Amino acid sequence: MARFYEFFSGGGMARKGLGQGWTCLFANDFDFKKGLTYQANFGSGELKVADIRAITPADLPCVADLMWGSFPCQDLSLAGVGAGLKGERSGTFYPFWDVVRALKTEGRAPKLIALENVCGTLTSHGGKDFEAICRTFADVGYRCGALVINADLFVPQSRPRLFVIGVRADVAIDPALLSPEPLAPFHTRGLCRAVEALPKALQAKMLWWNVPTPGHRVSTFADEIEENPTSVAWHTPAETEHLLAKMSPLNKAKVTAAMRAGRRMVGGVYKRTRLNEKGVKVQRAEVRFDDVAGCLRTPAGGSSRQVILVIDGKKVRSRLISARETARLMGLPDDYKLPKNYNEAYHLTGDGVVVDVVRHLGQHIFEPLLAEALEAREVA
Repeated sequence: MARFYEFFSGGGMARKGLGQGWTCLFANDFDFKKGLTYQANFGSGELKVADIRAITPADLPCVADLMWGSFPCQDLSLAGVGAGLKGERSGTFYPFWDVVRALKTEGRAPKLIALENVCGTLTSHGGKDFEAICRTFADVGYRCGALVINADLFVPQSRPRLFVIGVRADVAIDPALLSPEPLAPFHTRGLCRAVEALPKALQAKMLWWNVPTPGHRVSTFADEIEENPTSVAWHTPAETEHLLAKMSPLNKAKVTAAMRAGRRMVGGVYKRTRLNEKGVKVQRAEVRFDDVAGCLRTPAGGSSRQVILVIDGKKVRSRLISARETARLMGLPDDYKLPKNYNEAYHLTGDGVVVDVVRHLGQHIFEPLLAEALEAREVA
């Protein structure tokens, strides 16, 4: 059984993704409301709700194989204020590594470290933040490689995220897990540019993880929609008409095409400020009907909540996306307990990592890297 610590744990989505073959030794988040949801789903034994700066090695039992950190993205997000790793929230990256260093001093450094964040990390401060992340891995004694994975390969939500996965220097890496050069789709142009911009000495230490592409996703946005949601109400016909009236001619044409599709169509709607044909700023409702939801974002990231448009032939309805629908788009099963408050549930899911993506990394990187050590542990 592999063992892990889960930092910035939120609702425990990394834990959910790692699955039954993994034992959580310790979890930490500073948000007590998220902590309540974590405890509702996993019990209270492993979780410590506290600022990461207050965590010491004494809080961390045993020796973990993996240390997971989905550190806050607000200062790195394109929707945020751009403070980068020096920001108050994303700056918790450094206390995270203080914990790693302290564990290393005690001879308890984990074999693997995985960090997850927004893709804006690659360009934040002209690439200096990404360089700082890679340099920190190297300085503490880890070889690392990065991947950009869009969750739409697994669930009907467009959600590209950066994953940086480090391996302790003394851990053997099966050559089959590496590629001599970047591979699509997980080594994007943006990622390749960020790696190429690193100082040569640091660039030479970077790994290219060789991860298989998942099979074709069969679920669509429409499959995840509740007919009778409990967390939100359907708009009145007048409210739906008001929403449609905010659409540009192009977006109205999308609605017309969806009405002729011959099947139920669900579109994600975001309200944005645009210039009209007279050059005047107006609020527009923009819709996408590509069977994929737009990226779930939290209000703290500067973005609005997602409205959905459900079209069955000539029948057009609208409402806010429901709490359960956001959970489904994150790969969470329907028996996962959500906060009763809608905004809290939306904040929880919008801040999380997609369960299926974590499972893919577990199956194709973490577990193969740990196979030899886990086998030896079982024999012992």
